[in-house]
Order: sequence, then C-alpha cells, then structure tokens
Amino acid sequence: MGTGKPVIAGRTAVVTGAGNGLGRAIAVRLAYEGARVVLTGRDKSKLQSVGDEIGEMARIEVVDASSPKSVTELAAALNDEDVSILVNNAGIAGPVAPLWEVEPEQWDEVFATNVRGTYLMCRAFLPSMIDRGRGDVINLASVSGKRPLARRTPYTASKMAVIGLTATLAHEVGPFGVNVNTLSPGPVAGPRMTRNFTLEAQRQGISVEAAEHEFVSRSALQRMVTENEVALAVVAMLRMPGLCGADIDLSAGMVGR
Repeated sequence: MGTGKPVIAGRTAVVTGAGNGLGRAIAVRLAYEGARVVLTGRDKSKLQSVGDEIGEMARIEVVDASSPKSVTELAAALNDEDVSILVNNAGIAGPVAPLWEVEPEQWDEVFATNVRGTYLMCRAFLPSMIDRGRGDVINLASVSGKRPLARRTPYTASKMAVIGLTATLAHEVGPFGVNVNTLSPGPVAGPRMTRNFTLEAQRQGISVEAAEHEFVSRSALQRMVTENEVALAVVAMLRMPGLCGADIDLSAGMVGR
C-alpha cells in the first residue's frame, strides 16, 4: 500500500526571493494549496505586494539569504512557526561576459546569492525538520547548469553547484524523513527573457521576434516554460513522497537526456 498523497494544506513554507518572478508564482500557488507561506526577500515593498495578493495566508520577512546574520535572525523570528517546506528560489543572473572579463567580485556575488544563500537557508531550517522527522526542501537550479551557455560562467557554475549540494544533502537528511530535491527550470517566459531577446536581436541585426524564434526552436515543445508551470512543478514534487535527491528538468524539452 502507498503512503497516500502528502498534504500541503496546513503546512508552513518559506520561499526565498518571493517578491517577484518565480518566487511570487511559487508562493501564490502554495497558498492556493492551503499552505501558510513566509515570503522572504530583500525588498519589503515587493514582498508586501505579493502578501496583499495572497492575503492572510502570508507572512512577510525581509532577509538577505546570502548573509549569515540575516538568515540567523530569520530563523529566530520564525521560531513560532512549524516550517516544514523550504523553497530556495533566491538567485541572481550575474554578468554577461567571457570568463576572463568577469571580475572576482562579480563571481563572488553570484555564488553568495545562488549557492551560499541556499546553504545558509538549509543550515538554518534543517535541524528543526530533522527533530520533527519531516520536511521538504526544493532548491531551484537551472538547466543552464547542465548545458553550455556562453558568457554566463558564474551563473551556470553556481547552478551546477546547487545540484551537487542537493544530491549530497539528500543523503545526509533523508534518513531523518526529510526530502531534498532540485528543480531545474529552462528559460521562463517573462521580462528577463524579453530583455535577452532584445539584446540578441541588436547583436545579430535581426528582429526581436526572430531572436525569440531562433531560441525556442531548440526546445521539443518549441516554447519556453511559464512561471505558473514552475509553481505547479513545485507542488507536484511536494506530493511525491518517494522523491529525494532528484533533479527535475522543466524545460519544454530544452534539455533532453
């Protein structure tokens, strides 16, 4: 007999980078599924906007996930919450340049947010999950960590690091009833990709539409994924009790193995 469909309703989830984009979509979806959602990020006004959208199921906490002090203060502030879901979504894209033109400070900034932030949040919230014998951690990586992406070495290296962190961490905490997995989205339709297409169109001397078509033609579904699809994938992963140490590609077929 199976264990039944895991319950999301009534649980408390912490979502980093929840002020916009994927973080907002994930937080809104978790609240729709009945979870109490702690919205974290650096910009209080953006968090408040998402909190207003969610309503009473939201709690707002301003935090810099790359700062040990800030994350420690967050964990202390949430001592009254039974946090059993952690979604590490906070991340930055970093510079667009050949590696030899990337400054060490730029490299460190990307890793501080994308990798150290994930480590610090896990470090802060895993002990209570282990004590309770229950928890789910989903770390957002990217298919860009697993395929060439010219002029983006800090970003791709950081996302591959998140995948490696997840694989090992799953074996460390799995025996205590905590599931740790990675979700690797492909390019997500939205303002960031529109900016990328605009820059590429200028570089090649073609239309923005042509630049987008050239890009999405690499995927099996001939399109990008959406923020809502990523949010739905998070929910699906939380409902799979046997999923641990996995890296799930959600790329519309951009990456095929």
